[in-house]
Amino acid sequence: MKIKYYFLIFNVVLNGIAHAQPTTLQPVNFSAISITDTFWKPRLQTVATKTLEACIIQTEIKTPRIRNFEKVVRNQGEKHEGIYYDDSDVYKAIEAIAYSLKNFPDNALEERADRWIDVISRAQMPDGYLFTWYQLGDISKRWTDIEKHEDYCAGHLIEAAIAYYNTTKKDKLLKTAIRFANHIDSTFRLGNKPWFSGHQEIELALVKLYAITKNDRYLKLADWYLQQRGKGHYAYGSNWISPDYWQDMKPVADQTEITGHAVRAMYQYTGAADVAAVAGNQQYGNAMKAVWEDVVYRNLYITGGIGSSGRNEGFSTDYDLPNLQAYCETCASVGMVFWNQRMNRLTGDAKFIDVLERSLYNGALAGLSLSGDRFFYGNPLASFGTHARREWFGTACCPSNIARLTASVGDYIYATSPSGLWINLFIGNQANITIGKQVIPVAMETNYPWDGSIKVKLEPKQKAKFDLHIRIPGWSKGTPVPGDLYYFKNFIHQAPVVKLNGQPVNWMEQNGYIVINRSWQNGDVVEVTFAMPVNEIGAHPQVLQNSDRIALQRGPLVYCVEGVDNNGRAWDFILNPDTEYQAIFKHDLLGGVMIVQFNATGLTGAGEGAEVKKINRQIIAIPYYAWNNRGPTEMLVWMPTKVKDVRINPEN
Repeated sequence: MKIKYYFLIFNVVLNGIAHAQPTTLQPVNFSAISITDTFWKPRLQTVATKTLEACIIQTEIKTPRIRNFEKVVRNQGEKHEGIYYDDSDVYKAIEAIAYSLKNFPDNALEERADRWIDVISRAQMPDGYLFTWYQLGDISKRWTDIEKHEDYCAGHLIEAAIAYYNTTKKDKLLKTAIRFANHIDSTFRLGNKPWFSGHQEIELALVKLYAITKNDRYLKLADWYLQQRGKGHYAYGSNWISPDYWQDMKPVADQTEITGHAVRAMYQYTGAADVAAVAGNQQYGNAMKAVWEDVVYRNLYITGGIGSSGRNEGFSTDYDLPNLQAYCETCASVGMVFWNQRMNRLTGDAKFIDVLERSLYNGALAGLSLSGDRFFYGNPLASFGTHARREWFGTACCPSNIARLTASVGDYIYATSPSGLWINLFIGNQANITIGKQVIPVAMETNYPWDGSIKVKLEPKQKAKFDLHIRIPGWSKGTPVPGDLYYFKNFIHQAPVVKLNGQPVNWMEQNGYIVINRSWQNGDVVEVTFAMPVNEIGAHPQVLQNSDRIALQRGPLVYCVEGVDNNGRAWDFILNPDTEYQAIFKHDLLGGVMIVQFNATGLTGAGEGAEVKKINRQIIAIPYYAWNNRGPTEMLVWMPTKVKDVRINPEN
């Protein structure tokens, strides 16, 4: 079992960027999609109101984040308030606002964003630099400490600017972001100054900037940032941190293992996959596949969360996946969504969307309350009732991050190639998708994740010949996640039912997708149905925390037992052999959820040393994403099958 805290540094220079070439797949931008889904549309509405309201109140009123920009504009010698990286939260909030304005136009919200953007733009220095910490402090110290997050904030500025431009076509923030990117490029890449980003993010943002501007200096700069890893630049500033903490133990193209801070790793590898796809860099592609396998095969929670250790907000050793002490930062699950989308784009393989879906519906979505105004920073898989959501955090990356992910969920539904359409996520929507030279209206109807029926209607104005790829979820084939970290017990395979215009149709499976090739015409309807039984999950024997324990999954959703549904207790029962599970939809519970109901052996005792009594208990399990929405209570994902593993409560 390898320890991941200390690594040697290899000073290896990567090859220069390759000539840009077409990627395997292109995502379909959220701006071309209208969400109609009964599961996601209410969440988008909640984000557009409650979540963004919380972000605005905290950003503009309760904390000094906007005030810092205003101080820079006033230029009266005022001091910076808050944490040095707080600018990033403003940018992420603007990005979330941009996505939300596409889904739910709101003049007042747009005017507020415009006011923020105006003061941000006016705060920018003539040379393009923009970072309120140093602008309100000692500007002579700018670009002296890689841990100060200057380029991390620049990355989030770029992403916000692109999102806002895509929605509103207003380019003031985009011009601001371009000036900052040009300043960074001139200072470091063109200036030949040693540097790397202490908190990765700018790499992926620069590829987005390249995509919208078609200016390859940003693609070159993204690759330049990646090339700085493994050269010892970690000692440039905050030299107290081990190189593996920020993935600096060796050049990116040589990395094969996941180490260090989980969020920083996700952003770096997302950027590397982007560069690999756009620039055709096979070295990056091979490295990303190796690192991905290390994450998914040995370091992934069943919820799709990553980063077990609070010590470094990241990874420890292989198979070290504690439940009660799980860190599982919400931002890390958001990062898993980003990275796995890029890996799918790079390879065309559905397994990456399987992991994306698991992280999205479980690890990430759990970070946002159903009310939209309470948040989890960490996401444990067990609780004694001591965990509770909070209104905000001093380091407030998670609220705005989950807001922007939820509001932009349309980005992850489709992908295209010149000759094909890929359906990755099953979310009801209407979209206009360009395939080849034709824009094709597409509509999807589904009650996913509660049932596995999906209907896709295609309405090309003229006949259009292309391949339609519909993902076959790994869970429907008996594979919770790629690799052997988790497995379904007693899985019974049921092939998907596929129909075209109401009749069975021939199809083939390729890279985890149903593929139908034909000349499509207006009104064609494809229907696919995946069976959704409740499946028991076991873990690899080296995951000692899950020994003699079982988790439950139905469709893409992982379930948990919460005390509020079970007489206040979640730790006082064991699963019986051959347990039968019943799925029941409850319209009036937690915004409407499918519960899983089953009988188990309850355990009671009169006190310490007393004989344990066994009784029959009916247990209710709910989707993990919905836990802790009714106050602090006991919770358990991995349920025991033996008495020795149970926390037994005395009789009341």
